[in-house]
Amino acid sequence: MTSAPPRPARPAIDPGYRRLRLHVGPARLDWRVRSLIVGVVLAVVIALLGVLSLGLGSYPLTPEAVVRTLLGGGDALDRTVVTEWRLPRTTAAIAFGALLAVAGALFQTVTRNPLASPDILGLSNGAFTGMLLTMVFVSTSWPVLMAGATVGGLFTALVIWALARRGGVQGFRLIVVGIGVAALLSSLNTWMLLEVELETAMFASAWGAGSLNGVAAPQVVGAIACAVPLLILLVAVAPRLRQLDLGDDVATATGATPQRVRTIALLVGVALVALATAVMGPVAFIAFAAPQVARRIARTPYLSLGVSALVGALLLLASDVVAQHVLPVTLPVGVVTVSVGGLYLVVVLVQEIRRRA
Repeated sequence: MTSAPPRPARPAIDPGYRRLRLHVGPARLDWRVRSLIVGVVLAVVIALLGVLSLGLGSYPLTPEAVVRTLLGGGDALDRTVVTEWRLPRTTAAIAFGALLAVAGALFQTVTRNPLASPDILGLSNGAFTGMLLTMVFVSTSWPVLMAGATVGGLFTALVIWALARRGGVQGFRLIVVGIGVAALLSSLNTWMLLEVELETAMFASAWGAGSLNGVAAPQVVGAIACAVPLLILLVAVAPRLRQLDLGDDVATATGATPQRVRTIALLVGVALVALATAVMGPVAFIAFAAPQVARRIARTPYLSLGVSALVGALLLLASDVVAQHVLPVTLPVGVVTVSVGGLYLVVVLVQEIRRRA
């Protein structure tokens, strides 16, 4: 019998290349597809909850009536209730929740710490301080108050940056400095509320709790219009942000400039927080919790800005629905986010302690 000819040997494959292909190629495709699916599901849930929120209230409407009204049908009363009274509030909850979540994802990416968020770092308190100073010394009109809150948030970020710039703006230095500045600003805000007139103090206190009550369409449209250029800039910077997760040396070797990317990301994050805070007040824990929740449900190797924005929009919209229609007493949305976010903060702290133990 003649033996079968030997089979040609397979070309040798470097084990390192095989591991790189397994862990970079298919894995990358897997989390991208998973992120897309999670994003679509979140968008559908936001749309359904938004329609539900537009129909709830003392003048209830069915989801079919809400959709018909949004498409231009319905009678005059339905159009007034849905488009003029309720739609600005729902739009504000979705848009500002997304802006806060994106800002939180930027801060947590730059600092590489899940505890870093604009409200914990004191930027929301800084915006509140700017609003109070503007109300007392300048004017009480909404455009002027929005400008004052924005300037207050930006100035607070500048102070934190100046105090924490030694050794870079990453790590616990920025967080510790931000917590200290937040405590000082909180004391200053309390003192100013005690010194101003009662009517002014009541209005400022309601705004400082974080509320969507009284939000008007021009304020929402103006804030969104100002946020669009910032989001476009962020899309251009996003690939460089992912390189920062590899470390400064690798990021520099692959063409990124870490300090420049961090500066742009922090400035964009501060501006987004200031715009949202100027309209609805300092709503806490959305920027803190949304990026981490998005990372857990999408299981991405980095904080996805798109999924984080959708989670933030859903969290703020759901909190507003609970604050308006579920609780026995109507409360500002900031009260609900603080209650839920406080529990989430405890969970994160426990996980961090266990991880470092």
